[in-house]
Amino acid sequence: MREMRDAWARVRERLRAEVGEATFASWLAPLILVDVDDDQVTLGVATRFLRDWITSRYAHRIAALWALEREGIRSASIVIRAPRPEDGESAAATADAATAPPPGDGRPAARAREPASAELGSPLNGRFTFRDFVVGESNEFAHALAQQVAGVDRLPFNPLYLYGGVGLGKTHLLHAIAWCIRGREPARRVLYLSAEKFMLHFVQAVRHKDTVAFKERIRSVDVLLIDDIQFICDKGRTQEEFLHTLDALIDHRCQVVVSSDRSPAHLEGMDERLRSRLAGGLAADVRPTSYDLRLGILRAKAGLLGIADAPLEVLEFLARKITSNVRELEMALNRVAAHAALLGDAITLPTTQAVLRDVLGAKERPITIEDIQRRVAQHYDIKVAEMSSSRRAQAVVRPRHVAMYLAKQLTTRSLPEIGRRFGKRDHTTVMYAIGRIEKLRAEDPGLDKDLEDLRRSLEDPGR
Repeated sequence: MREMRDAWARVRERLRAEVGEATFASWLAPLILVDVDDDQVTLGVATRFLRDWITSRYAHRIAALWALEREGIRSASIVIRAPRPEDGESAAATADAATAPPPGDGRPAARAREPASAELGSPLNGRFTFRDFVVGESNEFAHALAQQVAGVDRLPFNPLYLYGGVGLGKTHLLHAIAWCIRGREPARRVLYLSAEKFMLHFVQAVRHKDTVAFKERIRSVDVLLIDDIQFICDKGRTQEEFLHTLDALIDHRCQVVVSSDRSPAHLEGMDERLRSRLAGGLAADVRPTSYDLRLGILRAKAGLLGIADAPLEVLEFLARKITSNVRELEMALNRVAAHAALLGDAITLPTTQAVLRDVLGAKERPITIEDIQRRVAQHYDIKVAEMSSSRRAQAVVRPRHVAMYLAKQLTTRSLPEIGRRFGKRDHTTVMYAIGRIEKLRAEDPGLDKDLEDLRRSLEDPGR
């Protein structure tokens, strides 16, 4: 057996020279020699994951290198076996990786290892379930894909890549996938964590020479959910590790779901190989919310806060004024509800405006009826003067009604004052125009989109 140990030492050195020090130390150093038969060498590693990974990538090459040492060797078998002191260099290498203190620590005592079963991931938010996710046109595709991933055993697409701006529901969907899988199949191992936390765990593992344990823990899961992948842009070693993790999990048909604030094509500072893998599954964007979706979210949230009887005009006001993201919308409603509960005040539009004065003040842009008339006329390609004319052609009446409707929604002007700005019309004419547009909006998706686009362009002229 002494002769075989010497042969194994030479094979190890050839492997190290071929694959490089980093790959060898991370993956192949833990291999130990178990047995040598007439035509097969048997090597051992401590975990199932390492066995499968080395078998799929290096067993053939190991057999070829052994054949140089012992003619007749045709295959290499990798089995699970914990290292023992008599196994020599590989056992010592494994022990060193497990117990060595971090560089510069200066303490002679070995570092206590974190148990392999320790929780790597971040806690899941109990409110972030599919049941509590309000679906609208801007997020329905991403929601449907997330549900499909959570509800099947075989992978429909891998990885699933969800992207969109801050506070639009990506994290909610990742948590919902995790909750759904855990409820449906408790035995499946689901890990959710942010890209930043992935990086911190990896850096800590490198510092403590514990990368093999880190790889095993991350890559032994059935479902990996990574939030905000953009945070590892320009982080070379972390990207390399995540690329290997992604490859390993996809090779073993484990589901990966990733979120980001931008599409794979716009991840500046991302390794091209990793960018290609991320784009190789299916990507879905979560777009900014529409007015109707924001109103639906507020209604659902009001029910959870115990203020389901809040006046509709308050919810409509918030849906119009807070358009940046869902998180800010919910925070605003939380503040209104807390104020009412603590002071015993009724929730009204004036109190809401007062409570959120500082929030709305930073967002408020004074929109005038003249602004609305100009933007609507430009959109429908008519003259601004026709807003106040007596013409009753449909090409003029529809834009005029739209402008009156938006004037009511986006300004504080009264109906009589709005009527006066449109050719000294009566307030009942304005009421009719508003009612007409509300009815048509429910029936005509094109008109609904026009109204939403006009509102956005008025509230944010830089769009």
